[in-house]
Amino acid sequence: MTAARRQRKSTPLTVLALALGLSVVALRPALAATTELIVTDPTSGLAISGFDPVSYFTDPKPEIGAGTLEFGYAKVIWRFANEGNRAAFKEHPEVYMPRFGGYDPVAIVRGVTVPGHPLNYLVVGQRLYLFYDSASHAAFAKDPERFIEAADRKWPEVSKELTP
Repeated sequence: MTAARRQRKSTPLTVLALALGLSVVALRPALAATTELIVTDPTSGLAISGFDPVSYFTDPKPEIGAGTLEFGYAKVIWRFANEGNRAAFKEHPEVYMPRFGGYDPVAIVRGVTVPGHPLNYLVVGQRLYLFYDSASHAAFAKDPERFIEAADRKWPEVSKELTP
């Protein structure tokens, strides 16, 4: 872990959360920045809260990546559960990154950016989609093609509000 990331990890909010006995991991989705093209934890700099993006495609459930297996891509840090997953991501990051930077596609259709939660997801058409809540997940699951098409149309406009 880099010195800059160590410093960001020990922010007052993290210290306060730990003092109150709150799970810092539980706070992360709510704190995810909505000024980034990829949903990023502002306290750690990690994409998708440190989950291994390749594991969504290879494992029965997504795995948390290791701090020793990181890769910087698209101005964020990605973590991986194993060396093979990191190598696969390096070769084809566009395949494994969540669509719309990890923002909820149902919210994008409404014209807003809402960070998706890494444990609320679907893989459709060999692409990963993250959702803010179970209602968005359920709506998308009923007609994924319609939501994907509508979100694809809205994303260029909606993403302009995000900092590149």
